Amino acid sequence: MGSMTNMKQMERKLQKADRKQSRLYLFCNFMALMIISAYSALMISPTVQKVFPKGGDSAKQMYMIFVMTLVGCVVFTIYALGLFFRHKSGQLGILMALGASRRRLAPGLYREVILLSGVSAVAGAAAGFPFVQVIWQSFRLFLVDSSDMVLTFDFRCLFVSLLFLLFVVGFACLTAWRYLKKTNIMEVIREEHINEPVKEPGRWCGPVGFLVLLAGAVMGYQAPGAWHAWFSAYPPAWAGVFYAPVFPGLYMVMLHTVVHGWKSHRKNPYKNIISRSMMKFQGRQTVNNMLVITLLVAGGCFAIFYVPINAISALISYASQPFDYFYNYQADQKVPDREEVEALGREYGLSFKDWKKCGYVTLGIGGNAMIEEEDGRSYHFEYVEMKSEAIVFSEDAYRELTGQEVDVEPGTYFNLTSEEESTLFTNESARGFTNMVTRTRLATRFAGYLHFDLLVDLNRDCCVIDNEDYDLISKGLTDNWRGYFVRFNVDGKDSYPFANAFYHRFVSSFDASCERPSYYDRVQKICENEAGKVYWGDTDDMTTISYDMSDSFTFRNFWVYQPDFRILNQNDYARNMGVMFMMFLFIFLVCMITAMVVCYTRCQSIAINNRYIFDDLKKLGASPAFLDREVRSQCGSVFKAPSLVGTSAMFLFFSMILYGNDGRITGTEWVAIGACLCITVAIGGVIYAVYRSAVKVIKGQLGIIYVRK
Repeated sequence: MGSMTNMKQMERKLQKADRKQSRLYLFCNFMALMIISAYSALMISPTVQKVFPKGGDSAKQMYMIFVMTLVGCVVFTIYALGLFFRHKSGQLGILMALGASRRRLAPGLYREVILLSGVSAVAGAAAGFPFVQVIWQSFRLFLVDSSDMVLTFDFRCLFVSLLFLLFVVGFACLTAWRYLKKTNIMEVIREEHINEPVKEPGRWCGPVGFLVLLAGAVMGYQAPGAWHAWFSAYPPAWAGVFYAPVFPGLYMVMLHTVVHGWKSHRKNPYKNIISRSMMKFQGRQTVNNMLVITLLVAGGCFAIFYVPINAISALISYASQPFDYFYNYQADQKVPDREEVEALGREYGLSFKDWKKCGYVTLGIGGNAMIEEEDGRSYHFEYVEMKSEAIVFSEDAYRELTGQEVDVEPGTYFNLTSEEESTLFTNESARGFTNMVTRTRLATRFAGYLHFDLLVDLNRDCCVIDNEDYDLISKGLTDNWRGYFVRFNVDGKDSYPFANAFYHRFVSSFDASCERPSYYDRVQKICENEAGKVYWGDTDDMTTISYDMSDSFTFRNFWVYQPDFRILNQNDYARNMGVMFMMFLFIFLVCMITAMVVCYTRCQSIAINNRYIFDDLKKLGASPAFLDREVRSQCGSVFKAPSLVGTSAMFLFFSMILYGNDGRITGTEWVAIGACLCITVAIGGVIYAVYRSAVKVIKGQLGIIYVRK
């Protein structure tokens, strides 16, 4: 009984002596679970889900960064667990040497591991919710606020946290079992002091790693398009595997950084030899941590670049609008006429000029349509007489509305596109237009493009035809297939209160027949119904548009008759896009904070675990300047390479995306790229500040007193 009591006391004393490593393990687990919990809570939140279009690029980017963050947190947790057990092995070895059997040690070890892992994981998962709330409410308080930004949670997100928690506890128990299976007691005791050098590769490793990394990024990005082109089918869910070479390429780059560095040491082979050797002897841990840091920095950059790429394009387009007010409406709606608008303007001291009102018709347009096969995965293209809706102007109406001279030959049509020709909705294959009331058809062929930005953001084809053809095809159309465009400028300085009041009066003048989104296609609905099918737009929640939410993100971005009021667009852009931008800002903060924590922790681990080397160097007469240089070199490697690779990889990847959209980079996109470059420099400044702080703290812990001149 006494020996058992003494053994328990010894076990408690050893655990008490190892509290520092236990706290580090608790902290790492807590951070990982808090990040995963916070990210998943916000990602699955109804507030975010109703703003991100299902299957859209924004949602895909959000999920992609989540996967990157998840991989980073998994590696980070495994590293923390390995570090904990390396120190724990000393306790196990001492107790074994004193006669404790593995069966005797197992319950206490499993109990401690499950307790530490479980408590830190549960605490981290719980802390994720207040963490999200604090950051989100700070965004609302200091940046932008709207009714869309009231944050609500869907607690199904806890399923993600639960899976990660089970992984943490399960892997901890598996590692404990592996350590208990070791038979060599001396090896167990010395585990803490055994280095983990990596096999030294040739100097080809780094350059080849960059090539593999680049190849993986290109393959992953091009794979969906290639799959469409080669197989005429939707790419499978596993197509993301083409990004896989990114990870071995990244590993090779980090391995080269740890083992060789990126500077030649032929002229001065002994420069920074101490720090390089310490990095090399703990190579596995260092490489793994640098991989995590790179992924997190890349994820943060991926998120923050989304903001300028989208915001700059929108703000430049608003500033370059040729008219202050530009809107359209269905002919059967009683919207405010010119007299009412001018009367409202006088209330705000405004007068107007350049007023024009021009009619148009909505027709069915033919074209090459993608027809899905019965398996739902593959498809083929065939020409259909009524592919979709098209807004059609006569050449006179178009000339009067835009001021552009145009001459359209009978039997032809011009398709509208943007000045930079980056419009998604264009149609070069139409052979006819269809009157949707009389079903009269007008044969036609594509004659070229016209450019007018305000007419190409309507999610529909927009065309100009000959005057006589227009009169012929529009005969018999009812007012629900006709409409008007109106444009005018303010004579002097515009007024936001007027624009806001006019907007709400404009919206309230429409009846329920126009309460639909811009992607609801009435021609497709008619064709589907006549074929005995149900049109998807009559069943999908995405088509829900309500006049009661006229200030919401969904309404202002997707209502079919959403007007373009320059001053309203400019002033309300941040509010309308608030949820989407705040989500990506949150992701950026989470990724960067986690990356800096990992950097800071890793630098401390390398320095403190090798403290005896610095003590020996002091005894041998090493100057403070020399020791200062070694600490900076060591910390610099941990911060520098992952930060440079992560930021530059995402910068190049975003540039590749912009180029891949239409085979060129437009003027607006060059401005956005410049903004991303400025953000990259700012991120570098923040990382450098954290690096300086880490160096200062580590020097204090090592007792190195040196002030650089």
